[in-house]
Amino acid sequence: MRLLMLLILLAFPVMEIWLLIDLGHRYGWWLGLYLILVTYLGWRLIQEEKQLFAGRMMQTLMQSPSPNLAILGGLKNLLAGVLLVIPGVMTDVIAVFLLLIPTAKPMQGNPFQNHASSSSANDDVIEGEYTREDEKF
Repeated sequence: MRLLMLLILLAFPVMEIWLLIDLGHRYGWWLGLYLILVTYLGWRLIQEEKQLFAGRMMQTLMQSPSPNLAILGGLKNLLAGVLLVIPGVMTDVIAVFLLLIPTAKPMQGNPFQNHASSSSANDDVIEGEYTREDEKF
């Protein structure tokens, strides 16, 4: 079993390199441009995920006692970003599949609040004060 896992782990980079060489012969500099663009997008995904993670974690903690959804979604996006940064087409395909997997959204609003009491009788009334200033000649 260990030998099989070792062969799979060694075969993946060999297949990735073979695919890059083959695509490089077919498409030339377009492959290099693709790899640079995808690496940049992966780097941006990692940076944005690092910035948004704390806010998403706080929002999830306020809405439910379990932060599993925020952690799972953040780790999924970070892993996809790392796979996009690694040069290769197969890792990019795996990253796209990871990004397409939906993560459950946390509930919106306060889960302990009764929704019937939160809406007013007339939702299109805006309360406020105003003063009328007439023009004087």
